[in-house]
Amino acid sequence: MNEKLVKSCNDVITTFEKLKLDEYKELNSKLIWCLGSYKNDKDPVGLIETGAMALNALKGYKTKNPRKVNKKIIDNLEKVISGYSKN
Repeated sequence: MNEKLVKSCNDVITTFEKLKLDEYKELNSKLIWCLGSYKNDKDPVGLIETGAMALNALKGYKTKNPRKVNKKIIDNLEKVISGYSKN
């Protein structure tokens, strides 16, 4: 499950970088920081919280720009985040 979280967050980071929008720079930086922190301490809490914020941001952006964000990236992240919230 943690490997899927890392992969999904990496996909989101790549997506934010491709979009090149100022409104997502801070969130992307926080996601990168949490990913690094997770690699050091293996505690996914921060990554899950920031991933959830990124998920909401991507969903909002996709409603306005449906072709600019791959639905699979959103679906994968949503699936992983919801898997953690069930535990």
